Amino acid sequence: MFQLEFNAGDPKALIKVYWEHQKASPEVRKYGTWIVEEIIAHGEDIDRAIQSASKNWRLSRMAVIDRNILRIAVCELLYEKTLVPAIIMNEAIEVAKRYSGEDSAVFVNGVLDAVGRLLKEKAGKPATAAGPDKEGEHEQKRGQRGT
Repeated sequence: MFQLEFNAGDPKALIKVYWEHQKASPEVRKYGTWIVEEIIAHGEDIDRAIQSASKNWRLSRMAVIDRNILRIAVCELLYEKTLVPAIIMNEAIEVAKRYSGEDSAVFVNGVLDAVGRLLKEKAGKPATAAGPDKEGEHEQKRGQRGT
């Protein structure tokens, strides 16, 4: 995602070049490619959800790493229905801590919490609605990756 922010080339070609230089299992490559393609395909919806939840912050003013952490997490919240929202949010916060800092983790937490509430309201669920009862395939693979 970070590379796509700075390269105007064909996204599929950029993804291919990226994976040529990474050591990753086929499952990680498949999931990584899927998430990037989903973000590209649904970018306007994802960015709209982030923007509506981030008070006083325009996407263009957010740090690039924070913006992309949010895009990945919101994409998973919207399109990966087998993952529990709390796990998606927790992982995004941990990634923000590691790669962007404690302040960014607090920011990411606040935005994702607001996105989660907006999505639950839109779906007509109460704010305390639980996620799926069963771990999804991607969630199990994430546990194997240690993220």
